[in-house]
Amino acid sequence: MPTAISRRPWPMKTKPNHLLVYILTFGVFGILNTEMGVIGILPLIADHYHVSISTAGLIVSLFALAVAVSGPIIPSLFSGMDRKKVMLLVLGIFIVGNLVSAFTSNFTVLLIARVIPAFFHPVYCSLAFTVAAASVGKEEASKAVAKVFVGVSAGMVLGVPVSSLIATATSLTYAMLFFAAVTTVAFVATLLFVPSMPVTERLSYGTQLRVLRRSMTWLSIAAVIFMNGAVFGVYSYLAEFLKTVTNYSWNTISLMLFLYGVANIVGNMIAGKLLANHPLRTVQSYPFALAAIYILLFTLGQFSVPMAFIILIWGILGGIGGNITQYWIVSSAPEAPEFANGLFLTSANLGTTIGAGVCGLFIAGISTQYVVLGGILFLILSVATIFPTISMSGRLKNAGRLEDANVAR
Repeated sequence: MPTAISRRPWPMKTKPNHLLVYILTFGVFGILNTEMGVIGILPLIADHYHVSISTAGLIVSLFALAVAVSGPIIPSLFSGMDRKKVMLLVLGIFIVGNLVSAFTSNFTVLLIARVIPAFFHPVYCSLAFTVAAASVGKEEASKAVAKVFVGVSAGMVLGVPVSSLIATATSLTYAMLFFAAVTTVAFVATLLFVPSMPVTERLSYGTQLRVLRRSMTWLSIAAVIFMNGAVFGVYSYLAEFLKTVTNYSWNTISLMLFLYGVANIVGNMIAGKLLANHPLRTVQSYPFALAAIYILLFTLGQFSVPMAFIILIWGILGGIGGNITQYWIVSSAPEAPEFANGLFLTSANLGTTIGAGVCGLFIAGISTQYVVLGGILFLILSVATIFPTISMSGRLKNAGRLEDANVAR
């Protein structure tokens, strides 16, 4: 991987700006809350708009598709603008989209109001990772990015049950307004407390795209797709696994899903320390640790008590994995961090989609218990891309230099 430290494209204070990191975390929470929160109210959306549940699911799948398409493109287009203005613009678009979603009576308008903000999702998240790392010292960069990932996990964990609770207690409109309220708070906090961050040295589009000429970049992209596929391919069917293999009740399944989410947040915080102190060791050992959990899942999945402990450890590893994949791609292109973060978002979404599809084939062809084989297959593929990348870049001999890539995030 490149060992040079990229120069920050905006002036930085010598004192770490931890408040900025927390605002970015909340902003990412607002955006992920908008993306994932509707999963908890899809049946209500289907009933309200008189469409099938599969049609209602388009507001989730088309959102993810828009993120995957725009990930490597849109962040680069905004790379020359003041960071604060870009963040306010994106949050403003999400606020408007959520307000339209709350009050429209037309399903097509709802889809449009969801998809348009989705194209700007990578812009904010990419900036959040980059600015968070640059707002603190080099030794704190991984921890700052890990805090932003807490916003990602919280959006996924809290968005679904909270939106469902609000919609059940009040109405679908108020659930949508909850999404708007969260992004509005993030907008106001950004407006009042985030300093202006003008770009002093804008990277040309050619410079950003040049990173795609490297085989290491493509290997890193493949590694992220495979690692994300390994995690979310199996996780996508966790509820079904707990129902058919472990024979949990629906109330217990909900509790286990919540446990996984909380553990995911814990994993994010652990990942910050691991990547700050032992980046290579963490990346190298991760596929084997997750494979061990999947083997336990396969052999002990029918036992309720061991399964709870497996989910706890699995959730922690899932949180660590998200940080690893972001770190791996950005460290392959430290001179173009925003473009690299866009590639990360696209690769992560592709990995989730492909992983769910392949693991679903194992369920359809054999049985639910064998879904872990799909996860292990993706882990084997990730190892086949991680270690050649290390060999090509001399990472094992330059671990200290690689840590410098954190600064670029």
